[in-house]
Amino acid sequence: MANDVYQHNFGHRPHQGNIQCLSAVELDKFAAHAWLMSPPCQPYTRQGLQKDADDARASSFLEILKQIPHASKPPFMLFVENVVGFETSRTREHLMEILERTGFVAQEYILSPVQFGVPYSRPRYFCLAKRKPLSFTNPSINDQLVRAAPFLLHEYCSAMDDNISEEMSHISCKQIKDFLETDSFLSDISRNTRSEHCEMLDETPDDLVGISIEEHCVPDGRVILQAFKSTNGSAESNAEKNDVLHGTLSPYTVPLSLIERWGSAMDIVYPDSRRCCCFTKSYYRYVKGTGSLLATVRVQRKQPLDGKVELSELGLRYFTPREVANFHSLPENFEFPEHINMKQRYALLGNSLSVAVVAPLLRYLFTDSRGCPPHE
Repeated sequence: MANDVYQHNFGHRPHQGNIQCLSAVELDKFAAHAWLMSPPCQPYTRQGLQKDADDARASSFLEILKQIPHASKPPFMLFVENVVGFETSRTREHLMEILERTGFVAQEYILSPVQFGVPYSRPRYFCLAKRKPLSFTNPSINDQLVRAAPFLLHEYCSAMDDNISEEMSHISCKQIKDFLETDSFLSDISRNTRSEHCEMLDETPDDLVGISIEEHCVPDGRVILQAFKSTNGSAESNAEKNDVLHGTLSPYTVPLSLIERWGSAMDIVYPDSRRCCCFTKSYYRYVKGTGSLLATVRVQRKQPLDGKVELSELGLRYFTPREVANFHSLPENFEFPEHINMKQRYALLGNSLSVAVVAPLLRYLFTDSRGCPPHE
């Protein structure tokens, strides 16, 4: 599937094969200046068995590392990405041992899109390495693991303190509403605050009364969420509104049954929030720990009862695949081929990288010590 999406967007299909079968001689034939690697993360995730280097899924990465000392044309640069937890693994120890033995200097980072102005918490481990005599423009952090890279952040966060952490960087982030597909899809915070006796997100024109949301789906999968009013102009009952929000009218609406069962485990954000949780490949299939849900209605009670807001009143929906792509900073012209279904799209996005983080890291890696950018 991933190769289908790549071919659809770039016009050519990547070569697919088992890299464990590649010898040093075969790798030399590529004469690659840089190796960019994102090995399977399952051996290092907190939710997994944490078998580390003993996990069979770590074998391909370890095997290709073993070929570096035997290559007559080893790469000049390496880039490695993985989940947080990799930095304490035995696999990482193997990596650093081979880099040192073969004349590389390395810098390690744990960075998240939220540090680059994107309201998306997805911390990841990165290792950048250069083979001597190449060097980094900022050698003071050689052989260190750093959790902030202010020299990469000037585009979004020029006023940030050099030691700012991810916990504080949300102050400079954009709002989630800047990453949504359409303003019609959400409740505008300033105009659509609900009271205990409230109206829905937007008033629907009289000629749309009785038209289902499903009939307002845009061909590319976007859904314009609109409220209905009865023929006499009065607001519908809360029960009827919940039927609209939590029924089968929208493929992105969170079913009421899931809210009732898993509501306490849901991470809920609003359009004016400045952070959402990491989207995993299981988003849309499972609720707990797979990513944030968007509240399209903000409730403000005139007389608080127990101080709680019923989750069923928030108009909860999933973020669309396009919106998840936006949080990953994929370009506007990125698209999926039609045969990739919705669950597959979420799975592919959950396994993808943040362009907002990786792009400046690669530019930094490809910049020589004199500050010259890489040749295009």
